[in-house]
Amino acid sequence: MYKNHFNTNMRHSVVVAFAKGDVNGDNVPDNIYVTGFKASEVSIVQNMALVIQDGATGNFLRIPLKESTGYNPNLFLGDLTGDGVDDILISIPTGGSGGTTYNYIYSFVNNTPRLLFDSDVYNQQYQYEVTYKDNYKVEVVSKINNTRYLIDLSLRGPEYLNEIYDTNGKLKMPINGWVDPISGLYPIDLDSNKVYELLAFQQIAGRYHADSLGYIQNRLKWSGYSFILDYQDLAIFGSLG
Repeated sequence: MYKNHFNTNMRHSVVVAFAKGDVNGDNVPDNIYVTGFKASEVSIVQNMALVIQDGATGNFLRIPLKESTGYNPNLFLGDLTGDGVDDILISIPTGGSGGTTYNYIYSFVNNTPRLLFDSDVYNQQYQYEVTYKDNYKVEVVSKINNTRYLIDLSLRGPEYLNEIYDTNGKLKMPINGWVDPISGLYPIDLDSNKVYELLAFQQIAGRYHADSLGYIQNRLKWSGYSFILDYQDLAIFGSLG
């Protein structure tokens, strides 16, 4: 059993996520925690940190997280780099209207922490343009791979379309949407080799945030130095009838 309280740098820090696995490569399972401060059981978690307890020695290492405030963090342990040792994926829902998350991946081989993925860095690298076009189309351009997508709006209801287009399908005014930061980062083992790739979801918004047009889905793979884009697609919503 693990203790659910830690005397770390913040008073009354508690465990808000836990996982067990060998993350340093010595074949002894280690205890992995995310700790933080909660004013109540349903409140936001503040001052979150990654805490690793070496299974062989019992020693603790605490790593403060850059974005340390959010709700109900999740921990996943799995080999994301192909070295045969579990890496640590931390996902923290921000609680914002877009359902975005903070995401960090750490390696701890030989008891040396190494940050492999930071969602802030990813969000800066993966930029998009979302532009409404004539004839009920929205163009989405992914800049990192210079790829263009077209979303067909013609199946949307007349109330929606009439606010944007005239009777000839021409835009009444220029409109630009946007793509949210990561709203989910999921490990997937597509080729069943026990090495996980990552699937990053980003929502595409139109005129306002609730006007969701679909999702960019980026599959990321470890290159030996960083997680790089392996495959990208754009998922749209269907319509009934």
